[in-house]
Amino acid sequence: MLSFITLSLATLFLSALVFGCNESIPAIYTFGDSLADVGNNNFLSNSILKANFPHNGVDFPTGRPTGRFSNGKNTVDCLSEKVGLPSAPTYLSLVSTDTKAMVNGVNFASGSAGILNGTNKPFGPIPLTQQVEYYSLVHNHLVQEMGSTRAKIHLAKSLFVIVIGSNDLLFYFRDSQVSKQYAPQQYVDLVVSTLKQIIKRLYGLGARKFVVNGVGMIGCCPAQRLLMNTTYGCNAAENYWSKKYNIRLKILLKKLKMQSPDINYSYFDTYLATNNLIKYPQNYGISETKEACCGIGKLNAEGSCLPNSTYCSNRSDHLFWDLYHPTEMVSRILAELIYNGSRKFTFPVNVGDLVRI
Repeated sequence: MLSFITLSLATLFLSALVFGCNESIPAIYTFGDSLADVGNNNFLSNSILKANFPHNGVDFPTGRPTGRFSNGKNTVDCLSEKVGLPSAPTYLSLVSTDTKAMVNGVNFASGSAGILNGTNKPFGPIPLTQQVEYYSLVHNHLVQEMGSTRAKIHLAKSLFVIVIGSNDLLFYFRDSQVSKQYAPQQYVDLVVSTLKQIIKRLYGLGARKFVVNGVGMIGCCPAQRLLMNTTYGCNAAENYWSKKYNIRLKILLKKLKMQSPDINYSYFDTYLATNNLIKYPQNYGISETKEACCGIGKLNAEGSCLPNSTYCSNRSDHLFWDLYHPTEMVSRILAELIYNGSRKFTFPVNVGDLVRI
């Protein structure tokens, strides 16, 4: 897994000059959960949450499943396109990855991962703390091969994308032991304080430009709607605490900026964007906001998207691909808002402005 450490980055950067590289954003380092995973879980023997089988990937350029929880590309893929970079390889695939791709960044995200180490532990994901430990190995090798000055410049220009938090909140509502141990506000505070220490560690390892996504309307996912008996309405309590978490997250980012002025960040209001998609779907060409495209049973949410599942013929008119994840069409809409969105959706700048800082 880690034999890439022996590779010479001098060769990688020479390749970058030959094959082309975005000068303003040389790399994207991604941390997160299934919304950002591009295949790390494929390599986890103890993980039961994978997407490396049909019908996932039906609209991916190869037409094959990749490990993305989507019919095609996810939001991080689409954001990479916006900044002129290819999708970064998964960390766990670096042994077999085309070496020149490593210069553009690495994706550490893992399906079902949380900010807290205990979140979804039985499912075997790579928690955020471990993702950052993997990144520290990449960082150390960059310093070793490039020299501290060049590595510092490279990382300061790179984007550090963080897409995580949904699983922590969902885990709280479905794990009785956790909900007995913490009141909801105490739990949200714990999650945010843990994320604070993780971001500070990334800062200590050279990160300066952060793209941080807030949590969406998790109570409106098909799987959560299914729990609302026959009404199939959104789970108001889950959405309430998603908003509370996002408020704390924005405060955290502001404080980190005050403490370290050389930090620059773009916070994306995923909750507001999701709310707009649900309230005004016609504005985005969407006609189905409750039912998943791929799955089984009621709302296509009584099971995951599996090879024996049915799936809709027109994925572009669905908000959700499966019981939790958006379609590629929605991922592209979100990536456009992240990159070019107004201050209504991004704070204090969008990613388009962040890359120019």
